Amino acid sequence: MIRRTATFAGLCAGLLICANAFALSLSSLSQGDANGGLKDALTQGAQVAVRELGVPGGFSNNKDVRIGLPGKLGKVADKMKMLGMGSQVDSLEASMNKAAEAAVPQAQAILVEAVKSMSVTDAKGILTGGKDSATQYLNTSSRDKIRAKFLPIVKQATDKVGLAQQYNSFAGKAAALGVVDSKDANVEGYVTEKALDGLFKMIAQQEETIRQNPAAAATSLAKKVFSAL
Repeated sequence: MIRRTATFAGLCAGLLICANAFALSLSSLSQGDANGGLKDALTQGAQVAVRELGVPGGFSNNKDVRIGLPGKLGKVADKMKMLGMGSQVDSLEASMNKAAEAAVPQAQAILVEAVKSMSVTDAKGILTGGKDSATQYLNTSSRDKIRAKFLPIVKQATDKVGLAQQYNSFAGKAAALGVVDSKDANVEGYVTEKALDGLFKMIAQQEETIRQNPAAAATSLAKKVFSAL
C-alpha cells in the first residue's frame, strides 16, 4: 500500500513538472522570436493558400472550396443534373470557379501586408488563442480589402458568361421571395464571398497543420515558436 502511494505521488509530481515546463515554454521565448515566428508561419499559410487556389482547377477540383449555386438554387441544379439538363448549370458553375481562381492571386500582397502590420498584442492573442486564431486575425484585418480587389475581377469574368445575367435576374427574384439569401442575389457578389471563404478556409488548414506539426513550418523560427505552444 505504501509503495503504491509512493508510486502515485511520484506520477503526480512528474505530471506537475511536465505541466510547468509546458506552461513556461512559450513565455521563455523573446517577444521578437514569438512575433517573428508567428509572422513567418502566417506568411507561409497565406502563400500556400494563394498558390493552391489561384490556378486552373484550384477551386473546381477542390471539394472543400468548390463553388456551386447557393441554397435552394443549388438543390434545383442538382436535380437538373440528374435529369440530364445540367449542361447550362455546369457551364455557369465552371465560370464561377474560374472567376474565383483568377481573383485569388490578388490577395497575396494584402495578406502579407496584414502580417507585417501585426502588433505584439495581436501576436500574443493569436499564440494563446484557438486553433484558427491566426486565420481569424487575417480575416478580420484584410477581408474587406481583398473583397475590393476580387469583386471587379470576378465581375469581369462572369460578365463574359450570358448565364450570369440570367442568374442575377432569377436570383434577385428568388431573394425577394426568401428562396435565396439576399447577399447571394448577384453572381459577382456571391462568387466573391465564396472565394474569400475558400481562401480563409485554406489558410485555416495551413494554420492547423503547423499547430499540430511544427516541423511543417518553413522557417526554423516558426518551428521554434509553434513547438513551444
